[in-house]
Amino acid sequence: MRVLLLSSCLFVGGLAHAANDLPGGGIDPQALSRHVRVLASDEFEGRAPATEGEERTVQYLIEQFRSYGLQPGGVDGTWVQPVPLVRAQLAGPAVATLSLKGGTRRLVNGEDVTLQSLQPRDSVQLKDAPLVFVGYGIDAPERNWDDYKGTDLRGKIAVMLINDADFETDAPGAFDGKAVTYYGRWTYKFEEAARRGAAGVLIVHETAPAAYGWATVKSSGTSPLFDIQRSNDDAMAQHTPLRGWMQRSLAEAIFADAGLDFDAEKRKAQKADFKPVVLDNATLSAAFKLKREAVVTRNVVAKLHGGEHGDEAVIFSAHWDAFGIGQPDAKGDRVRHGAIDNATGVATVLELGRVFAAGPQPQRTLYFVALTAEEKGLLGASYYATHPLAPLEKTAAVLNIEMFSPDGATRDIASWGKGRVSLEGDLERVAKARGRTYSPDPNLEAGFFYRADHFAFARLGVPAITVGPGLDKREGGVEAGRALREKYFADCYHQACDAWTPTWDPAGHAADTLLVYDLGAELANSRTWPTWEEGSEFRKAREASDAARR
Repeated sequence: MRVLLLSSCLFVGGLAHAANDLPGGGIDPQALSRHVRVLASDEFEGRAPATEGEERTVQYLIEQFRSYGLQPGGVDGTWVQPVPLVRAQLAGPAVATLSLKGGTRRLVNGEDVTLQSLQPRDSVQLKDAPLVFVGYGIDAPERNWDDYKGTDLRGKIAVMLINDADFETDAPGAFDGKAVTYYGRWTYKFEEAARRGAAGVLIVHETAPAAYGWATVKSSGTSPLFDIQRSNDDAMAQHTPLRGWMQRSLAEAIFADAGLDFDAEKRKAQKADFKPVVLDNATLSAAFKLKREAVVTRNVVAKLHGGEHGDEAVIFSAHWDAFGIGQPDAKGDRVRHGAIDNATGVATVLELGRVFAAGPQPQRTLYFVALTAEEKGLLGASYYATHPLAPLEKTAAVLNIEMFSPDGATRDIASWGKGRVSLEGDLERVAKARGRTYSPDPNLEAGFFYRADHFAFARLGVPAITVGPGLDKREGGVEAGRALREKYFADCYHQACDAWTPTWDPAGHAADTLLVYDLGAELANSRTWPTWEEGSEFRKAREASDAARR
């Protein structure tokens, strides 16, 4: 495995040389596997922010970075960037009752629905709040789309669909076909309902348009929520009193009780002339107490000082957090280990730090950043992007890493979503130089571009991508790769079984890390600046920062 990797050729800065000429002996597959095994162990308790698991994670990362000879890149000469947040969680059970024409039904939190709140309050008390179906919950003037049509949602629960209105249509419409936009993300839907003054939001879960099963919703929806610290007024305005999801089967029953067919109403919502529908006689009562506390979690930051152009930066990032300890699974395991998601990404950042530190000084300064609270809404990345340790206008690129595979080598590598950024072409080029191929995201409908930490940088104009594994396995091809990925998302995504095992095969992980190194080495020593392509929503922001830099 190591021999295979070291026998390939590397092309950086116009000079071809053998991969075994890489600093530090090149990318070490066993080191990658070891990092994952440690970070995903029971001892690290699922790496939830602001827990003992975080403390162990942060100390491990600092120890590794220091051992490589890297320098602290955090605040005031430390290895960390504190990220102040608010943690909110239910203090006790949630009691919820659905009233219909056909009678009342007690709802079980985590089974029928997930109920949470980020408003600054001690408790949530809703009594007989009417339910209103608002389609996909999208207001997009530039696409001539408004699901709300002026409906007053004060005191009401907005029921809405996940993803975009194009997802299940025969042909692309106002959106981008199956390639989900930010309007399709649950984060946007909660934000828009808050702007509308809704008392609550319930998103109808369906596995295909959500891109994950109910087990993932339950895991996330019964975990503590995190938010950036805001003023009381701002927090009240930014969040609805109640937010959550409901099972599709529950939605079907609610619609049927109102004399409606769920699928028929969904088809109506796929057209711009859709109008909100009051779900006759359907009301929700909910009561639960909240525990809110200010917490400080941490981004871990190491850097390698650049030479002639050391005022410019390249960032390698991955999120270190997972979902901590939850309800026991069928085997009694409560630790949601987060091995693939995303100990693999952190392992890559560590190994890149080791290899770069062993080599010649780069021209640009390199930052190796393990970000916190990605699973809570990209909060660590968003905090860094608004409190950058290197000026964003001087940051050439962000290479974020997510969920490399434990299942052996592939012929291809991929990036998440369609970013319309030159880095995608650059990744394709370095892959070809290694005799591999680049595969555009085969699952654009999952909206991965908006679900990874690079998005926090992209929306501020910094060219950024998330690099992930390909599907074309060397043993079994695309069919085998797709089957493994679908099984992971169906069974283990955000679950306890996302764990390191002795059968872990790091060959593909190492080969993919090598390509990130290739691209990173070019960026570290190049005088070119990656760019957003025509049609990118982030191009304007970068052009403004380019003008400031010049």
